[in-house]
Amino acid sequence: MGEVTSASLNFVPAVSPPGRNVAVDAKEYQHLLGKSMPRVIRTESENEYYLELLEKLDARGSELTAAERELADLLTLLIEDFERRRYKLKPSSPVEVLRELLRANRLKQKDLVDVFGTPSIVSEVMRGKRQLTTSHIRKLSQRFRVSPELFL
Repeated sequence: MGEVTSASLNFVPAVSPPGRNVAVDAKEYQHLLGKSMPRVIRTESENEYYLELLEKLDARGSELTAAERELADLLTLLIEDFERRRYKLKPSSPVEVLRELLRANRLKQKDLVDVFGTPSIVSEVMRGKRQLTTSHIRKLSQRFRVSPELFL
């Protein structure tokens, strides 16, 4: 492979890739890339920098050129990738999900007796002493209109 130089970077097409309807001005896009230097985000300060840049682009809304929209799309992907890696959420337990659903719906444990059959079973499930059964999961997902997968 040869050395990469600024001259060899003139490969950006002046026409749209397959499936795209809007052509991007290659020179404008290269200029924007040169100014913003987008790359894989590794630190919080880099993330903040690209967030500010994206916010400035977003503030202009429909006034963006095709090249600016391409840059905004690229920045969005880079930011999402960083935040997915950096702020990865741990999965909630079925009981944590149930507690949140109760809180969000302003319900108490006693309001689940119809799902579990008895107050003691509700209490055991909420304390982690008893696992949810398939029947419980089906009834809870119907009751709260959520996917059964939340309780697995």
